[in-house]
Amino acid sequence: MKLSILGCYSATPRIIAHTTSQVLETRGHVFLIDCGEGTQIELRKHKIKFNQIKHIFISHLHGDHYFGLIGLISTFNLLNRDTNLHIYGPKGLKEIITLQIKLANSWTNYKLIFHELHSSSSDLIFEDEKISVHTIPLDHRIYTNGFIFKEKPFNRKLDINKVEDLNIDKAYYRKLKQGEDVINEKGEIIRNELVTLLGRSTKSYAFCSDTAYCESIIPIIFGVDVLYHESTFLEEHANLCFKTKHSTAKQAATIALKANAKQLILGHYSTRYGSLNGFKSEASIIFKDVLLSDDGKVFDF
Repeated sequence: MKLSILGCYSATPRIIAHTTSQVLETRGHVFLIDCGEGTQIELRKHKIKFNQIKHIFISHLHGDHYFGLIGLISTFNLLNRDTNLHIYGPKGLKEIITLQIKLANSWTNYKLIFHELHSSSSDLIFEDEKISVHTIPLDHRIYTNGFIFKEKPFNRKLDINKVEDLNIDKAYYRKLKQGEDVINEKGEIIRNELVTLLGRSTKSYAFCSDTAYCESIIPIIFGVDVLYHESTFLEEHANLCFKTKHSTAKQAATIALKANAKQLILGHYSTRYGSLNGFKSEASIIFKDVLLSDDGKVFDF
């Protein structure tokens, strides 16, 4: 998994502080998660090919998380895109985007497929043979979801010496990699575990967008490899969390600890702070493996 942070600051975009957007690359997919203003500029800076993005996930309908979407859709059209684009987001997103396109008479040459979300429980919203994506219901001022991306098991590896010793025909190699038992040239059943090894370990990534401290998400993200959790405020402004439905760095760390996450990435910082160091310092009191997101930062898991 590779995570590229295009923007990770709250509220209003600035020259050196872009609003929320990130790209997760895993198992052949390039997933765009949230789409604040200027996202397409940041995509170009990161040299991420537009035509590789087939799925966009929007957490909620506050502007700093989706105001860049209509511009990106328009640019796709100008670049003569012909691949379907799937957009997952709250009910109402389709109406907003469709109205913008209609009033501008700018219908796309490609198919826009909206998957509108409204459930208050965690739902499976995308799945193929390599990965699944579920929603994470969050506690914000309007309907909001996070998303958890889980890789499915990789193919097993052949222990080629044992495979050859047991006279297994090459025609069965694919079945072995898929975990199946096979028959060798003598007609004997060969158990898979005798001739294969575990494949690469799988990874999972949870994106928790704007939310107040919310322990109900813990069962959904429990054991996640990497958790991105908003940390808008430091403790000196913790009193603002109740009104704004945001979290502090310490609260994000507490969720990571209780969810048994392996790593925590902080983001969605208020621009009132001159440095990000305080976020890591406060979170590290609670949780040991804390990373700071920042515009342009890339994480390889």
